[in-house]
Amino acid sequence: MPGSAELSIRPATEEDLPAIVALLADDPLGATRESPDDLAPYRAAFERLAGDPHQHVVVAVREGRVVGTLQLTVIPGLSRKGATRSVIEGVRVHADERGSGLGTRFIEWAIDRSRQENCQLVQLTSDVTRTDAHRFYERLGFTASHVGFKLAL
Repeated sequence: MPGSAELSIRPATEEDLPAIVALLADDPLGATRESPDDLAPYRAAFERLAGDPHQHVVVAVREGRVVGTLQLTVIPGLSRKGATRSVIEGVRVHADERGSGLGTRFIEWAIDRSRQENCQLVQLTSDVTRTDAHRFYERLGFTASHVGFKLAL
């Protein structure tokens, strides 16, 4: 039963990429923008991320199986009196694990890590269609305080 065996959150390795990409692709939005059959671009991206101390790609593992992933980026800044902030993105939890508390543990991990990195603010974005995710983040104390914009290049 999901949630009954010990769960660990650890840095992702290149060997985790197939499972990570499968998680990213396993929802209506990810299915249109991810390519689990072609790992080459993900390997190149992972190599860049692994070489950057401000990037933390982690996985949740239960019984040897990757059941979740997220990326935490630490960004030094000038605004807010030189505040450092973190950005949580790419949060995915395997369908078998949803409702097990893993999402909460993941976000708590990211907040704790942000504190360790001396961040003064944790932020994230969520697609407007992900209303369940919005309620989840609000339950964890996040507020929908800004409007986000994106420009595909």
